[in-house]
Amino acid sequence: MVSFTPGEEQQLIIDTVRRYAVERLRPAAHDADEQRATPPDLIAKGWDLGLLPSAIPEQYGGFGESHSAVIGALAAEELAYGDLAMALELLAPNLFAIPILHCGTEQQKQGWLPQLAEGAYAPYTAALLEPRWDFDAHALHTSAERTGDSFILTGHKAYVPLAQGAPAMLVYAREAGQSQAFIVENGAAGLTVLERERHMGIGALPTYEVRLDEVRVPAANKLGGDAGCDITLLLNYSRVALASMAVGVARGAFEYARDYAKTREAFGKPIAQNQAVAFMLAEMAIEVDATRGMALEAAWTLDKGLDATRPASLAKQYADDAALFVADRAVQVLGGHGYIREHPVERWLRNARGFSTFLGMATV
Repeated sequence: MVSFTPGEEQQLIIDTVRRYAVERLRPAAHDADEQRATPPDLIAKGWDLGLLPSAIPEQYGGFGESHSAVIGALAAEELAYGDLAMALELLAPNLFAIPILHCGTEQQKQGWLPQLAEGAYAPYTAALLEPRWDFDAHALHTSAERTGDSFILTGHKAYVPLAQGAPAMLVYAREAGQSQAFIVENGAAGLTVLERERHMGIGALPTYEVRLDEVRVPAANKLGGDAGCDITLLLNYSRVALASMAVGVARGAFEYARDYAKTREAFGKPIAQNQAVAFMLAEMAIEVDATRGMALEAAWTLDKGLDATRPASLAKQYADDAALFVADRAVQVLGGHGYIREHPVERWLRNARGFSTFLGMATV
């Protein structure tokens, strides 16, 4: 029988993340979205929870025994329940660290993981998405050509979180017909971070387009060395993370709408007693639980070392639709109040609409 129940120590981590999300992220979310900036102290406090160091073994500077996708998924749900944009910012270094942990050479692990596990928060990130309608992670247009003991990277990336201040980023490119990843350090010649992007949602998260004009990186910076990396495995970790975050957004929208419906009266009784509203709330609850089950099944499959492509892809696809469905119903339950910024459901709807475009922006 499959069980997603965390152990006592793991449950303590989840409870701590939940308190942080409810007590710190949720109250700051509105102003962060309006001002398009996250208070740095909030991210620092979130980093102090030790989510990434707990996934990195002691030999690489962390304090974990092994990386658990299930625990990561549960934590990602709680963070996104607090606020999606700030959750994505807090987890951005995972985009750099988790691929190195699973696919990096021993030299890459020893060289980079201790910097992330032992230091203060630093905005390491990754560049996967490209500004093309036909983007395919398995058929990238950004190229990497081998020249002697270096690779030359040329291409254009989009949706790169925190690129402006990143000490280093993992850039995905096509090399010898396959998608691979390369460690590109800040200040590399030919690497240009363009103006900050503007989105419908996730207003507090700075993302950027990045241009690579014949950026030269040492051959030793190819993730996994000559063996390369398993792009499908890394995409599956991203799918699980985003599906879990979609659960967090949907859960927040459902609970807010449910509580509103219990207190908002019309014709002398709470609107929750109206059959149409009650049915909407029931459908929303079903979608939240169904999506969580699919995300955790995919995470469990990853932890077992099995091929998780099917469950991870299904979970991601279902979560994209479920989050949008639940957030839209939350706006409907609130009626006219749902359309104004006084209530957070309009922000959750804007954020939920983006999940279908977020692949590669998070991992756990």
